[in-house]
This record gives sequence, structure tokens and C-alpha cells, in this order.
Amino acid sequence: MSRRFRPVPTPLQAALWLALAGTAHAQTVLQEVVVTANRQEQQSYDAPAAIQAVGREVIEAAGPQVNLSESLNRVPGITVLNRQNYAQDLQLSIRGSGSRSPFGIRGSRLIVDGIPATMPDGQGQASTISLPSAGRIEVLRGPLAQLYGNSSAGVVQVFTTDGPDKPELRGSLDAGSNGLRRWGLQAAGQQGVVNYIVDLSDFRTDGWRQNSAAQRRHLNARLRTQPGEQTRLTVVANVFDQPVSGDPLGLTRAQLAENPRQADIRSTEYQAGKDVSQRQLGLVLDQKLDDRSELMARVYAGQRDLDNRLSIPLMFQQAPTAAGGIVDLDRQYSGAGLRYSRRSPLGEGQLTYSVGLDVERMSERRRGFINNFGARGELKRDEDDTVRSTGVYAQADWAINEQWSAVAGLRANRVRFEVEDFFVRPGNPDDSGQARFSATNPVVGFTRHLGPDSNLYVNVGRGFETPTFTELAYRAGGSGPNLDLASARSTHVELGYKARLTAQQRLDVALFHIGTTNEIVVASSSGGRTIYANAGKTRRSGIEVAHSAQWTPEWQTHLAFSTLNARFADAFASSSGAQVPKGNRIPGTLDRQLFAELAWKPQALPGLTSALEVVHLGRMAVDDLNSDRTDAATVFNLRLGWEQPLGNWRFKSYLRLDNLADKAYVGSVIANEGNRRFFEPAPGRQWGVGASLSYAF
Repeated sequence: MSRRFRPVPTPLQAALWLALAGTAHAQTVLQEVVVTANRQEQQSYDAPAAIQAVGREVIEAAGPQVNLSESLNRVPGITVLNRQNYAQDLQLSIRGSGSRSPFGIRGSRLIVDGIPATMPDGQGQASTISLPSAGRIEVLRGPLAQLYGNSSAGVVQVFTTDGPDKPELRGSLDAGSNGLRRWGLQAAGQQGVVNYIVDLSDFRTDGWRQNSAAQRRHLNARLRTQPGEQTRLTVVANVFDQPVSGDPLGLTRAQLAENPRQADIRSTEYQAGKDVSQRQLGLVLDQKLDDRSELMARVYAGQRDLDNRLSIPLMFQQAPTAAGGIVDLDRQYSGAGLRYSRRSPLGEGQLTYSVGLDVERMSERRRGFINNFGARGELKRDEDDTVRSTGVYAQADWAINEQWSAVAGLRANRVRFEVEDFFVRPGNPDDSGQARFSATNPVVGFTRHLGPDSNLYVNVGRGFETPTFTELAYRAGGSGPNLDLASARSTHVELGYKARLTAQQRLDVALFHIGTTNEIVVASSSGGRTIYANAGKTRRSGIEVAHSAQWTPEWQTHLAFSTLNARFADAFASSSGAQVPKGNRIPGTLDRQLFAELAWKPQALPGLTSALEVVHLGRMAVDDLNSDRTDAATVFNLRLGWEQPLGNWRFKSYLRLDNLADKAYVGSVIANEGNRRFFEPAPGRQWGVGASLSYAF
């Protein structure tokens, strides 16, 4: 009898088989997740958009609860890369939008408890999000995200968990590779009509690379009270302090091969890194006017201080139009929002419509000084920057009948930038000026309910993304800001399918295409000056798949897989002057990524959980010319958890081993880095342990 030859599977194929393996006779119903795709809470299965959420259990199991990259790798369509560089924050992009960002987050909106963590110019910071107190994290992709304002491809929302019915006090400790240590204290509960949670944490690491040590202190508090059955008031306070964060910079290909843990020599010469602190207070009022209508109002304000030491060679800092090598930033920001919603019967179904107004303002005093090898030198820049944003929107969701539903929305945005220059010297004239951007973006979609357990939907929408103050900072051929830079405009098309395959299996599939004009790219980067330009048209398309299954009471799998074909649709001149041909890949975008998990909760050992994780990252181009690329990489992670109640006490612990095979690979790239220091290496094998002890009064 002949034997059929079976080839050895690739790591990607093995991961897919692992995620889909199991028994077809499941016995436990998967828990449905509540999401807010249309600004109203609903089951994720019913939301007419690509949206996934991770809950408290996943956040705790994913690691020390320091970075969004720990838990969001299980969501398709979003890339969150830990750069091993706390001075530059995570590299977050949704459907390829924002991959150009050398630091901070572009192209996506960040919202925490209804308060924007993205400034009105479109730049956001993920480091200020408190994960130990987060109850769930939602990721919305596609056209409906445009109704949230100046963004391109998606929205990440974080919701602080509610305090338990009984007051509870919890302490936690984490330790790991490279001197990682974190401690936390949390008090939460319900006291009369007040629900509260107060979380304090301190995180420190020596860093995996040279000059990458960091310290963070975080206080997050949320108080929610219901003075009446129709009224709910939420107060959110957040204090963030990061006094230490070294910047090891990227590495060239040669440096990467020599020693991936090294820092570039200029990093240590100029003591590159930053010191940042932020304080924020917000209030959200939810008022039920009657059985069919609601009113939501929010107001918030905050302050952010930044001292950033850059690694610009001293000779370049001394040029008349140079801004120095130390950025001193004092930022004030505030905003307010108002939304009215009403439900009314219409035909055989129901119409839910909302109208709203968002107003945001940010002003900052920006000064630049000579970085004299870590010491502050003479003043080289002094200006006031202000940006104001106003958005008016309307949205309607119509449940037409049992077979059809529709969504339509419109948002009008106005964004105004102003620069008032106080540093006027010979060779450096007054560079004051202003720029205005406006757009009116429609969204429309339809859902065909094929049955009680399957939905097919299609959405189409327009979006826009303004340049940030960082991207406006310099212009070619002179001093002052590049106020002629245009906003990027995009058209989004999405086709999706959601199905409950059984009571224990859930499948989500989304196909998308995004066409963008006036894509913002790096025009040149040298001597500490990065100049941006508009590069014509780009195209991004792909497929996203999420599958979760509870095969037996003990075995569960989860799969998140996505592809991205992100390319320039027009030729243009690169930063070196060479012509970038049509069809080149947009740098910093992964062509594919996968997360697969096989979890085991043995009934014979109550409280024990274990899981094997597979993470696959595709290839990334490093610059517009596609002169180099990273290699694809597959890593395996193992986690164990144990939870044990002891009367009023509850003890939790975990152990994680990441990158079990000690795989050497590049974790992220700095797109179009002028010195060809593109590569940010990922760490080898890492370990982490943590424990928490809570007491319920």
C-alpha cells in the first residue's frame, strides 16, 4: 500500500491548525461582548462594523499590564508593536494608517472613558492609559470610525472597570526580565450611590537595550454616582509621570547584525530620552430624558509637560534655522462634547438617531534648546502653538425589519492651526502663521440579517486626517512651519460577515479597501529636521478574520488573522530625490499578522489556566523606496495562571514565557529614518511573573 507524502507545515500553517484544532462537541456558551460602535451600547454581534473587544480576564493574563501591545495582538486589523523604547511610545496603526509615525500615534483615535486621549491635531499617546483598572478595550475599524473625527482608519476605546458591589482592596506585584518590576494598589467598590475605583501603580525596567531604562508612576481614579434613576455622573481623574525613559534609537542593518541590544553611539552621547508628566480631569453626564431619549455631556481639561533630549549632532543644532536638540513643551488642552439620542418607531422597525457636537482645543508653549551632550544650552526656538477643532455630527440607525437594517451618518470637521513665533533672529525670521482644514464626511451602510445567527453588512464612508504639529514643524528651503501641507482624504469600503456557527463558536470576517489622496509622507530627514509632504494616492486593502470557540468545558481556541496590501498608487520623489515607483509598499506596514491561542482550564484543577500562544508577524518595508525589508517571524508564548478564593480573600498569580524559542527578529521599524537606522529589534526569550491579593470587606 502506497503512502501519501505530507509536507512539513510552515509555522504559519501550524498556527492556523492549532487555532482550529479541537472537538466539535462543545458544551459551554461563549460570552457575548458589549461594544459601542455607534456610540450606543449593543452586542458586538449586532454591531454593523468590524469591532472586537478584549475584557478584564484577557488584560490580566497578557502580562504586567503596562502596554496595549500585551493584549491587542489578539485583535485583527490593528498592529501594536512594542518598540522597547518608552521614550517613543508604542507603534500603533489600524489597517496600515499611522505606520509612518516615528513616535506617538497617528491615524487612529484613542478614547478613555469617553475622554479623548488624542489631541485635536490627530496625535495621541497610549502611555497614559491605565491598564490595571481597565475593564475592556474596544477596537473599531472601518468607515464608522470617521464619525469620531480627525482619524483615518479606526478608534481604540478603553473603559475603566466598575467597582464591585462590596468594597475591595487589592495589591499586586510583577517582576520579569531586564529588571522589570511593578507594584500596584487598588481600592474599588460601591458606597451608597457612588461606585468608585482608585488605582495606583509604579513601573520600572532596566530595558532590554542600552539606554532604554524607564520609570512610570500612574494614578487613575473614576467615581460614578447616580443621584437619581435618570441621572448618572462620572468623574475621571488621571495623573501620569514618566521621569525616566531612555531612547536607544534605531539600528542600521550592520549594527543589528553586530549586537541588537546596543544603542546607537549618539543615543548615549546626547543622553537621548525624555521626561514627561500629565494631569487630566474629566466629567461625563448621562441624563435619561424619557423612555426614548437621552442626553450625554462631557467636559475635560489637562496639562502635559515634556522635556525631550534628541540625538542631533551639535553642528546641525547651531544652524540659524535649527530648533536645537532639547524640546521643552508645556501643553494645555481641553474639550467638551454634547450628544442627544432618541429612539422612535418607524415602519416595521425602530429608528435610533443621534446628533452631537465636539469642541477641542490645545495650546502649547514650545521651546528648543541646544543639547550640549545632555546639558541644556542656548535657546533656539520659542513659539506658541494652538490648534482648535470643532465637529458636528448626526447618525441614524434604522432597524427596518427582521431582514434589513441600515446606518447613515455625517460629520463636519473644522481644524485650525496657529503658530506665534517669538524667536526672531538674523537668519531666522518671524515664522508666525496659520492653517485651516475642513471636511464633511458621510457614512452609509446596510446589514442583511440572513438569520438569527448570521449577519452580512457593507459600509462606505469618507474620512480625513490633518497633519499634526510635529508634521507641520519644518518646511523645505527655509525656516518656520510647513503650513502648506494638505490633509489626507480617504474613501473606505468594508464588507463584513458575522456568524454564530454554534452556541460555542463565533466567526467574524471583514474585507476592506481604503483609497487615500494626499497621503502624508516623509519628504526629507536629516540634521534633526524631518520634513513631510503629500505623496498623491495610496491604496490599502485586506482581509481580517477572528474566530473563537469553546470546544469543551476545558479547551478553548482563539484566532485573529489579517492581511494588508498597502501600496503607493502614484509615483513621487523620495527623501533622497530618487523616484518612488507606483506600486511600492508603504513602509512600516505588516503584510500579514496572526495570533492563535489554545487555552486549557482543567476541571480537575479548579483555578488553573494555561495557554500556548502563537504570534506571527509578516514583512515590513523600511522606506518609500523599499530598499530593505524585515523578515517574517513566528514566536511562541506560554502562560500559566492560578486563582484561589480563601474566604474574603482572593489570590491570583501568573507565569509567562514569551518567545520560547529565543527567536531573533525585528519587532518594528522607523520608517524613512534619514541615517538608515530603521530597525528596532525585538527581545529574545523573556519571563514574567505576577501575583495579586485582594480582600472584600
